[in-house]
Amino acid sequence: MNKQQNVLIIGAGLCGSLLALRLGQRGYNVSVYEMRQDIRKVDISAGRSINLAFSNRGNKAIKLVGLEHKVKALCIPMYGRMIHDNHGNTFQSNYSGRDHEYINSISRGELNALLLDEAEKHKNVNIYFNKKCKSVDFEKTTARFIDFNTKDEFIEDADIIIATDGAGSALRKSYYLGKKFLFSFSQDYLTHGYKELSILPKENGDYKTYKNALHIWPRGDFMLIALPNLDGSFTVTLFLSYDEGPYNFNNLTTEKMVLEFFQKEFPDALALMPNLVNDFFENPTAPLGTVKCSPWHYKDNTLLMGDSAHAIVPFYGQGMNASFEDVVEFDAVLDTHEGHWDTVFSTYEKTRKKDTDAIADLAIDNFHEMKAHTANPIFQEKRKLEMALEKSFPDDYSSKYSLVTFNEHIGYREAMLKGRAQDKAILNMLADGELNANDDLATVLEKVKKETQNILEDDKIAGLK
Repeated sequence: MNKQQNVLIIGAGLCGSLLALRLGQRGYNVSVYEMRQDIRKVDISAGRSINLAFSNRGNKAIKLVGLEHKVKALCIPMYGRMIHDNHGNTFQSNYSGRDHEYINSISRGELNALLLDEAEKHKNVNIYFNKKCKSVDFEKTTARFIDFNTKDEFIEDADIIIATDGAGSALRKSYYLGKKFLFSFSQDYLTHGYKELSILPKENGDYKTYKNALHIWPRGDFMLIALPNLDGSFTVTLFLSYDEGPYNFNNLTTEKMVLEFFQKEFPDALALMPNLVNDFFENPTAPLGTVKCSPWHYKDNTLLMGDSAHAIVPFYGQGMNASFEDVVEFDAVLDTHEGHWDTVFSTYEKTRKKDTDAIADLAIDNFHEMKAHTANPIFQEKRKLEMALEKSFPDDYSSKYSLVTFNEHIGYREAMLKGRAQDKAILNMLADGELNANDDLATVLEKVKKETQNILEDDKIAGLK
């Protein structure tokens, strides 16, 4: 095939910069156009998630491009959730019963900057900033841009256009408005939004609270979470309804109301956040939505990838990991069908979409789990039992969370189906008194496996599998 083909990538965020690096490594001529300023030269915009959860599926992609050691230096391990109750009491719920399994907090900006630097080391990769895509002519394989500095509009053509321009994708919009083929699109918002806050480091640069956990304050209808940063700070995110409940984003309009809310619901967090009021009123409130669409591609010309194809809410910590895994899956299809773009695009979408639909649904599930279920005694009993099973039988049992987060060799859909069946099996047996934390673990494992298989068989008969 002609490796000098020109690939135009719209969007230089995490997915776009990783894709540019990988295609550059494969020898393609790659041009990347990004509407924002160069993240390496400006501060990341306040209120836009500045750290993310990085785990095995994402690391699979980082290994593919040979950056595992450089990325590891940006990571802070988080071994579990540190649950904070209303009275300031805490307990840690580990993510896995296996000591080597944990997730990482990583800076969005530093990771993005690293990927951009590595991509630009390839002479066949060029990245342009302050260039917003207005529309894509997917039949002619051209894209119209506006230069934010000069205000000039211009058109770029290529052999292939891949859009990694996020939930507001210009290519996806062009698919929808073009009406040249049957295109399905949905964008569903939660009733909750989010606001970024912060816990600043101590004067000596130390952390004000435990560093190696994802802190969570579950309050039933809303929650607060905090992830550590390398500089000793924590990025704190409030997830709250726009208009429901005694406190919501629409009525938290005064300093008094905000302080009253935090004093009542998050007193231990408030004690660590003297900067709360300033953060609250300076940082924007943003919506939380899920994007699904199909098809992702048009013939052999254009393709949606990452959030532009499947934006999800952040509650499984898999948004970045799923987009990075997109690149891995796409690269594997290229190994087999390189040079035949229509086959590459259609094969990639056929194998990938079922998994991205699954993680979108799982992320919604985990929203309810984090804000409410983590404080529920029967859920806590289930987690303790699962941790004991993973510790005692590391090769024979993985919880739903482990299947999704640490078993990168299986797809999200397979992890979802098995994980949901296991959850149902354990919760039902705990509720019916058929399982007990003091039972022999080998017996517990046998019961869980048997009941899980029964549920999977029932789901299959019902057409849910």
